[in-house]
Amino acid sequence: MRAAGLGEVSELRHRDTELLVLSSLSVEAFGISSCLLSGFFIMPRRMLMPHKSVFSYSRPPKWLNGGHTMNSARCGYRVFSANSSEACMELAKKITERLGAELGKAVVYQESNGETRVEIKESVRGHNIFIIQTIPRDVNTAIMELLIMAYALKTSCANSIIGVIPYFPYSKQSKMRKRGSIVCKLLASMMSDAGLTHIITMDLHQKEIQGFFNFPVDNLRASPFLLQYIQDEIQNYKNAVIVAKSPDAAKRAQSYAERLRLGLAVIHGEPQCAELDMVDGRHSPPTVKNTVHKGLEIPLMMPKEKPPISLVGDVHGKIAIIVDDIIDEVESFVAAADILKERGAFKVYAMATHGILSSDAPRLLELSAIDEVVVTNTIPHELQKQQCSKIRTVDISLILSEAIRRIHNGESMSYLFRNIALDD
Repeated sequence: MRAAGLGEVSELRHRDTELLVLSSLSVEAFGISSCLLSGFFIMPRRMLMPHKSVFSYSRPPKWLNGGHTMNSARCGYRVFSANSSEACMELAKKITERLGAELGKAVVYQESNGETRVEIKESVRGHNIFIIQTIPRDVNTAIMELLIMAYALKTSCANSIIGVIPYFPYSKQSKMRKRGSIVCKLLASMMSDAGLTHIITMDLHQKEIQGFFNFPVDNLRASPFLLQYIQDEIQNYKNAVIVAKSPDAAKRAQSYAERLRLGLAVIHGEPQCAELDMVDGRHSPPTVKNTVHKGLEIPLMMPKEKPPISLVGDVHGKIAIIVDDIIDEVESFVAAADILKERGAFKVYAMATHGILSSDAPRLLELSAIDEVVVTNTIPHELQKQQCSKIRTVDISLILSEAIRRIHNGESMSYLFRNIALDD
């Protein structure tokens, strides 16, 4: 190669980098010292022309644009059951069958000292995990199983952990009572600390419970399935009337009545043993005046007293359908059925989303005037069905599996709430 003349430049191309070779004369002409080996000065063109990059890639390399970063919408998913009871795994099996997936490999058991142990038997790194947990009679054990499994998946680097809890436990303890506590808020904080990032539940006892969580909560509704049951399984349902067993349940009953184009009846004065107003000190003031200091007297208020049970509405010769969200202690349902029969109701149905049916509820229902009890399978109740022949079960695994599919694929959940009003 001959040396370039004064002011002359010869270009060399080496792979992807373009270089300029200047002779020592050229360097001296630019006023630069000529102490260079072989009389050549090699300079990248990028230094002369900063507007043109040295790299001529048509697209950035993978290490530069995060080519190996996992897309959470396209990563895999696993469905686990966090319950050690075989009866509680039935709902999980139905959901996985609808999804066309297999139940995740995990072992949940109780040690001899009563401690809960969870072992994950497969890799979950980078996956969306759905934990299905139905709540049996032993509520506290089920909660610990859920929390420990969520924490185990969190430490195994799962991408997201979604709890599928059809019946949310402690939902009745969502209000302050005397010097008690809001246990539902405590449970929400525990789930967040354990690693849960999302909750799918159904028919919360109070919809305001969603505000206790610092992550998304999808509160699904079972009313479409119960309404379908009324239309398909109750003969001559057009002759029915929807009944609220207390004024608190009137909004839910009104929603059912409007959708089915049926009449509405409300029972007033029914004693509510679980949430009796007299138990709360705020609703039971003392019967004497309290003098804080001289010249200041707190006005005396009359304590509340429930009137005798009365029925607002006509049920004579009709099918009475009592609707609520939970059937647990059934004394109020039995008392409502008695007054409906006295007022001429032809048949009485009790219908709710969650059939807890604790204690001796199955025996009381079997002996009551209620002709049929309809609940969903959010809670396993096979043992109760053996004790009471009136219990019927509605499967809601379809909506839960669809919710899982939509969340994993990043699709909108609004379809599942189609035509769902606030009071449903």
